[in-house]
Amino acid sequence: MEYTHKPVLLDECIEMLNIRPDGVYVDGTLGRAGHSAEIARRLTTGRLICIDRDMAAIRAAEERLAPWRDRVRLVHGNFSDLAVILREAEVSGVDGALFDLGVSSPQLDDAARGFSYMHDAPLDMRMDDTAPLTAREVVNTWGQEELRRILYEYGEERYAPAVARAIVRSRAEKPIETTLELAEIVRGAMPPAALREKQHPAKRTFQAVRIAVNGELDALPPMLRSAVESLNPGGRLAVITFHSLEDRIVKQALRDMARGCTCPPEFPVCVCGKKPKIRLLTRKPVVPGEAEVTKNPRARSAKLRAAEKCDLFDI
Repeated sequence: MEYTHKPVLLDECIEMLNIRPDGVYVDGTLGRAGHSAEIARRLTTGRLICIDRDMAAIRAAEERLAPWRDRVRLVHGNFSDLAVILREAEVSGVDGALFDLGVSSPQLDDAARGFSYMHDAPLDMRMDDTAPLTAREVVNTWGQEELRRILYEYGEERYAPAVARAIVRSRAEKPIETTLELAEIVRGAMPPAALREKQHPAKRTFQAVRIAVNGELDALPPMLRSAVESLNPGGRLAVITFHSLEDRIVKQALRDMARGCTCPPEFPVCVCGKKPKIRLLTRKPVVPGEAEVTKNPRARSAKLRAAEKCDLFDI
């Protein structure tokens, strides 16, 4: 695949990571290696560990990162296994970690992957094509109540009950096999007011099914904790999200780890002993500027949050 991916908030990520030439860094969501290339080119004796669950991303990165392969390690895996991956790489601590969440542009643009409601393809939506669960299985075998739940919770779909009923009713006649079949079923379940909205009526449903297939939200809290644990004192963590569900989880997790004492205010002294693990670098998320959104409309919903690992002597 031709390299056309535009890394989102690239300059802002590089600034937040504060890269040292001799440091050790992790790109936990390699994608098409746009962020990784900028990190790697700044290293001299340092190391970069690139992780992705999509083998297509690993293969593309072999060429993209060829000029810096002496300092780059490519790992086919899930960022939820970060601790294990670092241990196998014989890395005891990192100086920076970046996570660019959600589906990548090449995955969306490859119609055969089944992520898009704009192109006909088998219902798949797996980021890792070796994983067992597909969108076809979710849509055709999960119960109506479970479908309603994921549509409401993962897609924030206000018409979730109607869409879930329509899916169950349609699959009773024959299995739902393709993305356009599912998109038409969703469209048919929507009231006229919803069809007049700017966004495609199936957008929220496809987001919900994709998140369910890939377990995206469940992996976030343990990954964030593991990433912070892996940071050396002064190390930086940067996370890009693309929808409110992800951002809410990241925001809360970082806030929790940045809190110190949790004792009630009426306690004269601290008895919990809790110390902050990180210092927030972004009280509010960093968002793309107008120029970036013009060049790359998919960046519009991106939000970057960052934090720095506390030094034990500073807390």
